[in-house]
Amino acid sequence: MKTPQDVRAIVQALKDLYPDGICSLQYQKDYELLFATRLSAQCTDERVNQVTPALFAQFPTLEALAAAEPEDLEPYIHSCGFFRAKARDIVFASRMLLEKYHGKVPSTMEELLALPGVGRKTANLILGDVHHTPGVVVADTHCIRITGLLGLTDGTKDPGKVEKQLRACLPPEESNDFCHRLVLHGRAVCRARKPDCPNCVLRPWCDHFQNTQEG
Repeated sequence: MKTPQDVRAIVQALKDLYPDGICSLQYQKDYELLFATRLSAQCTDERVNQVTPALFAQFPTLEALAAAEPEDLEPYIHSCGFFRAKARDIVFASRMLLEKYHGKVPSTMEELLALPGVGRKTANLILGDVHHTPGVVVADTHCIRITGLLGLTDGTKDPGKVEKQLRACLPPEESNDFCHRLVLHGRAVCRARKPDCPNCVLRPWCDHFQNTQEG
């Protein structure tokens, strides 16, 4: 595991490389991020960003989504995969947001997890990006993979364990943006199939790179 100095150096290197540590999903309203994240399950953010403008143009308010039937949404999100389940979750979550939370996206993990289709990854993203809660860790595939390579975690693929281990070592005020920067880095440099280690700024602190050099 890394020293606190190592962790700060990794955080700073990513901040220097990706100053805007922002979510890849595009949205205008808080609930749009919630539903875009639901659509992103087993789907790329790029595809979701292609789909959501037409979806939210057709259903421009939470009330419009709540008044719809799931099958009304399906043609707009078909290309995201698992479209029936996703349409159902979006409609039912819209109704719940209006009925229980006065149209506001809730700000606690417990309340978010009670919404249809919302797991810890989605809840953490909302807590971090919408409510700016310190200490949030969004353990997506890039985060799990890269933090394991770096040695920030023990290499586990379990999102809950990764979240717990990163919470223990990351500065709380940096953790949410850090996870966004890992997504950017995973797409640009540390790609799953072919990581570009020679051009990676994280080489000095990367266990995977050090092990390959020793080999």
